[in-house]
This record gives sequence, structure tokens and C-alpha cells, in this order.
Amino acid sequence: MSTAHRAPSAPPSPAVEGPRDASEPAPRPRNARRITGLVVLVAVIAVLAVASVALGARAMDLGQVWAGLTDPGSDAYPVVTELRLPRTALGLAAGAALGLAGALMQAMTRNPLADPGLLGVNTGAAAAVVTAAYFLGFSSFTQTIGFAFLGAAVATVATYLIAGAATATPARLALAGAAVTAAGYAYVSAIQLMDAASLETMRFWSVGSLVNAHTAPILPVVILIGVAGVVGILLARPLNALALGDATATGLGVDPRVLRVAGIAAITVLAGTATAVCGPIVFVGLVVPHVVRAFTGPDQNWVLPYSMLTGAAFLVLMDVIGRLAARPAEVQVGIVCAVVGGPFFIYLVSRRKVARL
Repeated sequence: MSTAHRAPSAPPSPAVEGPRDASEPAPRPRNARRITGLVVLVAVIAVLAVASVALGARAMDLGQVWAGLTDPGSDAYPVVTELRLPRTALGLAAGAALGLAGALMQAMTRNPLADPGLLGVNTGAAAAVVTAAYFLGFSSFTQTIGFAFLGAAVATVATYLIAGAATATPARLALAGAAVTAAGYAYVSAIQLMDAASLETMRFWSVGSLVNAHTAPILPVVILIGVAGVVGILLARPLNALALGDATATGLGVDPRVLRVAGIAAITVLAGTATAVCGPIVFVGLVVPHVVRAFTGPDQNWVLPYSMLTGAAFLVLMDVIGRLAARPAEVQVGIVCAVVGGPFFIYLVSRRKVARL
């Protein structure tokens, strides 16, 4: 009995993805998720701003808060309009400035531990404050704020020049910033030991607080931070190129030296203004960009605006917590940021998978 000859069967071909069935939903673009996140973040900021105006050491219901906003004859008017509204505006502006400054600094130096203090911003401001108190006898907030900003700017420029200006690299910037910071703190300590008035002035300024918002020049602060914020966000695309290395960035048409000068200028105005008005508030510029990159990824087109908004929300939230934690007294926002941000940052760096720059 004969059997039909059968050709050997061909090996199974690898599966090839065919056209997607029209009934299957298309995958949601990542950018859509990021845009939705921005909308949600803006809504959160609005809620926190309302909470900041409504909550504080003095308990008030919504009717009293509304009267404080609309009726100059109300008992709540001085508290709401003259104290809490400026404080909320300053918190939003300073938080946005510190969050964006931290993101810019980490991207520019390619150092995930960089924060506004790395370039000597806090030290320069502190040195200028004690100098004004010791040599000129200034002690009030309005007298020292200009000196604080000037000192922050001078220290940042000094760091850049010490690092080699046109030839500055991320490592050299970090080392130069550490040197300026050490020298500045040595100077501050020496002045404080010689003069009790300088010690008293520095003690209140160095905590980091929004208490003096009602005496701060809010409009100039917001304008400075707004202009520097626009400049910083416009650096997103060049910073994406810089992340590939200086040589690759140059090949893509980005001059790393010009980019670093623009970046340091924006960081100086952002962090210097916030530090001059509020004192050195820590961990906002350090923690916020890490949280943001965990959601957005490393693309600076999204990291920078997210960091600005998240920083604003974070600082206002910390200020509200500080006001409610010890009623009728309050805990300064710089202390609350340190207490909350410190353990959270330790948790971030201890995770195996941390969002990369």
C-alpha cells in the first residue's frame, strides 16, 4: 500500500503584528497624560490657595473669609486681605521660583543632588544680610531684602567665575559652589560672633518664613520671578540637548557656554529673589524635580513647567500645615519643609529605581 508523499511542514513563522482592529481603543498618548496632569496640578494650586486664605492661626468660617475679601469694614478684612492674601501670593511665587531653579540646576549640572544652595545663593544672601546689619546697622526686613538679593547674585557670579566661566563644567561648578559656600558661612559665623545685633537679625531671617509677606514688595517679586521663569522654561530644548553631552549639544547647534550663562542668570534671579524675601527655604528645589521626573520622565519640556507648578503647590501646602500644626502659634514654613522634605528625599534616594535626569 502506497502512501502519499508529504512535504515537510514549514516552521512556524514569527507572529507579525497586523493592523489594529478598529474596535480596539488606540493607546493613550503620553503627552495627553502630561497635559491632564498639568490641569489637575493647576486645580490643586487653586484649592491650596483658597485653603491658605481661609485657614490660619485664627479660625474663620467661609462667611467671615468672604467678608474679609469684600467688606473693608469687617473684622476679618485686615487678616484676610492684608495678611493672608499677600502671604499666599508670596508662597506661590517663591515656591514656583525654588522648584524651577532646582530643576534648572539639576539639568544644567547633571547632578541629581543639586539645589539652589549649590551655587552659593543662600550663603551669598546670608553674608549680605549680616554685612548690612553689622556695618550699616540695618535690621528691618525692608532694609535687608535688597542686600540679600545682591549678595545672592554676587555669590552666584563668583561661583561661575571660579569654575572657569566659559570653560565651566558641572563638576567644576559643584566644587566652586562648595568653596564659595564654605567661605561665606565662615564669614557669617565670624560676624555673628562679633556682633549680637547681626546674630539677632540673622536668626529671624535664616529660619525661612512667609510671615513678612505683608511688608514685602509682592508685585516686584512676582514680576522678577515671572520673567526669570519664562527664560528658564525657554531653556528646556537646549537642556535636552545638553543632557546628551557638551559635544553632542554643540553638534545640535547648542552652545553649552551660552546655555550655562543663561541658566545661571535665571537661577540667580529665581532663587535669589525667593531667598531674599523668605530666607533660605530648603528641600523645595531638591525634592520637587525628583517627584516631577517620576511622572513626566526626563524631558525638560515637561519637567520645568511641572517643577514650577509643583513647587508653588508644595510651599503653600507646607505653609498651611505650619499654621495649623501649633495653633494659635505657628511653625515657620522653612522648618516644615525640612521636616517633611528630609525623610521624603531619603526615601527617594534609597529606592532602587529613581527617575533619571
